[in-house]
Amino acid sequence: MANPWRGEVTLVIDGEARVLKLTLGALAELEEALGEDTLVALVERFEAGRFSSRDVLRLIVAGLRGGGWQGTGKDLVQSEIAGGPMGAAKAAAELLARAFMVPDEAPS
Repeated sequence: MANPWRGEVTLVIDGEARVLKLTLGALAELEEALGEDTLVALVERFEAGRFSSRDVLRLIVAGLRGGGWQGTGKDLVQSEIAGGPMGAAKAAAELLARAFMVPDEAPS
């Protein structure tokens, strides 16, 4: 079970609940994958609803890797994600928000 106070999000992939977390290393990998110097542009895209499926996939992969998974985005191509694309997008947005949550803020 994910602990929102630690920035974790649960996502069911192929029937298995997985814990996603954006660690510092996962964030660095995400920046490299996005070709950005910072994640501000990605945060702004999510806030404005202008994110792509590629953004969602990269966030999910980074979160899985932060949770200890060793796979890549190619490993998820045939995977069944609970809630489909919208479920994945919701999990990615929560993951991104929790990674930058101020400790005094209560998770939703």
